[in-house]
Amino acid sequence: MELRVYAEDPMNDFLPSVGHLDVYQLPVGDVIRVDNGFEQGMDIPIYYDPMLAKLITYGETREEAIQIMIKAIDNYQVEGVQTTLPFGKFVMEHEAFRSGKFDTHFVKKYYSAELLKAQRTEEAEIAALIAMKQYFEDQKMVRLPNQ
Repeated sequence: MELRVYAEDPMNDFLPSVGHLDVYQLPVGDVIRVDNGFEQGMDIPIYYDPMLAKLITYGETREEAIQIMIKAIDNYQVEGVQTTLPFGKFVMEHEAFRSGKFDTHFVKKYYSAELLKAQRTEEAEIAALIAMKQYFEDQKMVRLPNQ
């Protein structure tokens, strides 16, 4: 499976996103390959093609390659510019893509910035709930008996 990672904002009509790569950490693994042209600390200029990298995953089956791709997207850390990684995850998780029942009109039929925003909000809420649960569990272990 291959995903082209662009410095573009999928929440704003995929307009180029220029800036400084404050954080740029690539996913790693035996079944993950990243053909990359950037490093943390570099600037993304407006003068060139905004492609950052090609993220490639391998699996025994298409479904396995998709699952590995989703994990690789989650582990690809970029701060300083917007990227197409959230859009890539949206596609990888979409039933039409997973089933193979899509055509070249996938974006027109299934994608909207509002759907992506709702998905990201839901993921953030779940992460916050998990963090809160862990915090409360940690508090139970920290309490010392009165002496």
